[in-house]
Amino acid sequence: MSDEIPLSQAQRGDRGVIVQVGGRCHHHEHETELERRLLELGFVEGARVELLHEGLFGRDPIAMRVDDMRVALRRHEAANLILRREAR
Repeated sequence: MSDEIPLSQAQRGDRGVIVQVGGRCHHHEHETELERRLLELGFVEGARVELLHEGLFGRDPIAMRVDDMRVALRRHEAANLILRREAR
């Protein structure tokens, strides 16, 4: 069984590898722009991700390590990334 989830559902301490970028937004123009921005930030297939911090209100935004960088995203943006989680 594969443990793949949208990055928006990850919890603090979760680690894994990005297996899909994009494809979760309902507005094509917005989807294309968001996917381009995520790729520019380093969210590419195969990138290693670790969720480091969650905001106090609604657990938003989330901060994560992407390979050797630290990046913060809103959960609705992170929903466009599919993560294959590693066992804790």
